[in-house]
Amino acid sequence: MQLREFDFRALDILDTLLDGVTAEDLARPTPCAGWDLGDLLRHQISENHGFAAAARDGVATDWDTGNAHPDPIAGYASSVAEVKAAFAEDGVAERKMAIHDFGTFDAEMALSMHLVDQLAHGWDIARALGLPYAPDEDLVAAAMKLVELIPAGAENRGDGQSFGLVVETGADASTLDRMLGLLGRDPAWRVS
Repeated sequence: MQLREFDFRALDILDTLLDGVTAEDLARPTPCAGWDLGDLLRHQISENHGFAAAARDGVATDWDTGNAHPDPIAGYASSVAEVKAAFAEDGVAERKMAIHDFGTFDAEMALSMHLVDQLAHGWDIARALGLPYAPDEDLVAAAMKLVELIPAGAENRGDGQSFGLVVETGADASTLDRMLGLLGRDPAWRVS
């Protein structure tokens, strides 16, 4: 499954970004409104545990496991190992997975959803840490196939929704910047 390879590569990029992160870094602001880096890592722990449970069992009953984690740096690393192991299991390609309250999807769609999450939050992490972020174009192109399907109307975006309002990007914007804009992120965001 090519999407599994893409997802694992995206996870590896996040590992590289987080190499050397300290407890003091957890208070850094991120592009995710109201979340510092610690909050974002707790979200990633929750997502990785949830996707792992869905891959193994077809459904995850708890999508908030990271919120109580005392050490988001160590917790994040173990959640990556867990989600990679679950997605690598024999037969995972034939499984159906319930993801949040979005519905039940085949493995390819679930992997696409996880890939989008990793790429978007990889950018968030890089911005919070002031690091460059340039995932390979094939990863971003694969994610864009799903991102372009997300309804863009204001009734599906904003406070309380999974995505912010679409941020317009110029005609000469990179694929990554267009993806970020479609997900409601401003590609020009920097720590102030």
